[in-house]
Amino acid sequence: MDRYKKISWILCAAGMAALFGNCAGTYIGSVSAATDTVRYEAEDAALSGMSAVTESGWSGGGYVRMEGTGSCTFTISVKSSGFWDLTFVSSGMGSEKYNDVSVDGNNIGQFRSESEKISSSRMRGTYLTKGEHKVAVTPSWGWIRLDCLDVAPAAVDTASLYKVSPTLSNKNASSRTKRLMKYLCKNYGKNVLSGQQCEGMESAEFRAIREATGKSPAIMGLDLMDYSGSRVSRGSKSKTVEQAIAFDKAGGIVTICWHWCAPDKYIKQGNDKDGHPNWWGAFYTDHVTGLKLSEIMADPESEGYKLLLDDIDRAAEQLKILKEHDIPVLFRPLHEASGGWFWWGADGADAYKALWKLMYERMTEHHGLDNLIWVYNAQSADWYPGDEYVDIIGEDIYPGERQYDPQSGRFLDAAAYPGSHKIVTLSENGCLFDIDGAKERGTLWSWFCVWGGEFCVNGKKLSSTYTEEKMWKEVYSHENVITLDEVKY
Repeated sequence: MDRYKKISWILCAAGMAALFGNCAGTYIGSVSAATDTVRYEAEDAALSGMSAVTESGWSGGGYVRMEGTGSCTFTISVKSSGFWDLTFVSSGMGSEKYNDVSVDGNNIGQFRSESEKISSSRMRGTYLTKGEHKVAVTPSWGWIRLDCLDVAPAAVDTASLYKVSPTLSNKNASSRTKRLMKYLCKNYGKNVLSGQQCEGMESAEFRAIREATGKSPAIMGLDLMDYSGSRVSRGSKSKTVEQAIAFDKAGGIVTICWHWCAPDKYIKQGNDKDGHPNWWGAFYTDHVTGLKLSEIMADPESEGYKLLLDDIDRAAEQLKILKEHDIPVLFRPLHEASGGWFWWGADGADAYKALWKLMYERMTEHHGLDNLIWVYNAQSADWYPGDEYVDIIGEDIYPGERQYDPQSGRFLDAAAYPGSHKIVTLSENGCLFDIDGAKERGTLWSWFCVWGGEFCVNGKKLSSTYTEEKMWKEVYSHENVITLDEVKY
């Protein structure tokens, strides 16, 4: 998700592969004494714009056909406050689908329906208070057969998640980079660092936040996009490095992503559907052609491999300038890969992991970049390249307008990606989240970084479209939120 293409996408881990036995009724008691699972049939839920279909082979003897509109709302009851797993049993019509789930009106993410196959998708660790709740399924993609919802207590030990070693993957990391990692570990589980994607300290976003809250973000999010070779050749210029240096001098922390525009060889000719030249958005899969990443990564002598290496070297040269200024960078390349909308994620997990490892080794070993803290942000355990190549896990979440739920399920999913405990952070977000709620649930993200543009500002003023002004003030004044004036490492 980013300012260039608003994608309301939240990937939820696939869960149990097998269905429980057929049963009828809205509440059937414990399906399994061991797991204390309760099943709720979709055809017994409150339906709006959807229809129930009677058919054998489905739990309860039928399913709900969900097309492009409407809602299916389950009324569930839990016997105690805590974390609960919500597992949706469904089948995608025509292809795999992702659809939205809300609890008591708060968007908590999406679940996956496999193409033409009855399957289960678990939303792990949803926090529920004791009593009744409304769980609503609404179309994002639509077009599924929704069978039932299984609710079971989740085994979650949140206290252990914060026991993170400050040891970095790069054993030769600079002293200041190590200090930053220790600082992040020290605050993890106690405080959240505030962050904002923008274009410098005098950007509209920073100005608006200062004016409304009296504070500035502790972290500035920047982008290497305009250092991509295909953009440089067309005259693009960037001030990312200069902005990073200025923010570091002001006492702030820098995080950098890279909307990596593909080499010219792979960019489609002409314009996209919105009339923009394809080279402008050549980080998108549908703006490139002939870029088969798996084939490129399998042949280091190929032209494609050398073109990618050339772009990695270009990015490294810019990061070297920050190294020379002794500036640590929370480096977040190849983000949101598992969604497939960026070219680096369009050819599957294996190709992606090979590219990640190439970039990591090229930058740390060949270029000697000792100032990078590597933030993995592909949004899936299956795409994880390994603990030895990753320092922090980042999740990007855009739940909609004024949705302040702390997204604890996504936090817990991300914490389970690595083989050992690592910091988990909200590397991009569309709206702020309830800090007290996150503390109560033991799922306190290390930092947040609200995306720029409409997610933060309307012109020169703070926007209330995604986050109301009172929420901006509440978060930036919270005793457990670190702002620029409080950063010390």
